[in-house]
Amino acid sequence: MENSKSLKFQAAGATTSPTNPITPEPKTGNYRWVVCALLFFATTINYIDRQVIGLLKPTLENEFNWTETDYGNIVMVFASSYALGYIIFGNFIDRIGTKLGYTISIIIWSVAAMLHALVKSTLGFSIVRGLLGLGEAGNFPAAVKAVAEWFPKKERALATGIFNSGTSIGAVAAPILVPWILGAYGWQEAFLITGAIGFIWLLFWWFLYEIPSRHKKITPPEFAYIHSDNEPPAPENTGKLKWSRLLQIRQTWVFILGKVLTDPVWWFFLFWLPSYFATTFNLDLKKPSLHLAIVYTATTFGSIGGGYLSSYLIKRGWPVLKARKATLLCVAFAVLPIILAQYAPNIWVAVGIISLAAAAHQAWSANIFTIVSDIVPKKAVSSVVGVGGMAGSIASALFPLLVGSLLDSYKAAGNIGAGYNILFIICGFAYFVAWFVIHLLTARMKPVDL
Repeated sequence: MENSKSLKFQAAGATTSPTNPITPEPKTGNYRWVVCALLFFATTINYIDRQVIGLLKPTLENEFNWTETDYGNIVMVFASSYALGYIIFGNFIDRIGTKLGYTISIIIWSVAAMLHALVKSTLGFSIVRGLLGLGEAGNFPAAVKAVAEWFPKKERALATGIFNSGTSIGAVAAPILVPWILGAYGWQEAFLITGAIGFIWLLFWWFLYEIPSRHKKITPPEFAYIHSDNEPPAPENTGKLKWSRLLQIRQTWVFILGKVLTDPVWWFFLFWLPSYFATTFNLDLKKPSLHLAIVYTATTFGSIGGGYLSSYLIKRGWPVLKARKATLLCVAFAVLPIILAQYAPNIWVAVGIISLAAAAHQAWSANIFTIVSDIVPKKAVSSVVGVGGMAGSIASALFPLLVGSLLDSYKAAGNIGAGYNILFIICGFAYFVAWFVIHLLTARMKPVDL
């Protein structure tokens, strides 16, 4: 099948040269963007399901007498399971393929999301939260691998930025949808309704997705364009890639450290921003929140804009890795103003500052995921994303312990705002540290051979 596709590609009249990548014909076909849309909606659902508990936090605190530390422990359980799920699904998807791996992932997380409605204790929430994290971890290894299978390098950051913007859309939709369901029905129904959405997406995924070499709707020119980087088409499965081999290569550590140093910041934005606005500016979380919607809408522009910027630089002739790193450095500067959030005179100034930082994080995320497909072969993309994602999730699991204990300490002293100020300073400098580490690791990087 691969050979027949390649012959069709040659017949389509594409041309190559050592210095010029294949230039697409005017009508290459656009089915790859259908795939991108599927990944976008899956990521949106993924983030709606994980965001529900943050929006219901004040209600659940009253229902189950949670402290900030209790809530931090629940978040930690989710993050720990998410870390474990990353490494499981990362290798699993490389072995069985994107289509089936994604299917199993979304079934697990959708069932877990709905099970939240049935639990009656803090321990019960920890258990179902762990199952949710395990299932949700399959989303990014599968999505990044699908992008590597369906897009050339010059378009991967943009495609990643688009599907990654689903994290933002999910975070926008949840503050509108969840309070409405809470007011109309109750907190149990909020978990049931949002959890069921994943099964609707699953129908579209199963009938619309396949790898390019087996897909009936892809045209020969589009197949040629997808593989214009002269990297062989990804096989359906490659056997097991060992951790020991992946951890020996510098490329894996670029992604690991990039995730470890920045993932906790996003999780802080995701799980504590509603509570921050409620405690600092008396925001009523029982009503749809325009303030949160604006913050998470900004992240949509950050995700797509960050992907577009590095793709634009590559099309202008920049080396791929230089374009990615230049974009990441711009992102680090954009996050820095969050240290001034403590001086915000009102909620709208705080919304503006935090919106910029959250948008910048998503621009970072779009490029750090894409770097994996730039520097490792397609057959190892999901495994490397799994290893790095696990490391980032472990860091994110530990960070809530600091957040919870810090906020409880300052809350007891009657000054919880000071605790948030410390956290914003940490967030502001995290990306510069991460960029410097990535720059050192990639200074003399050579192609990897697995």
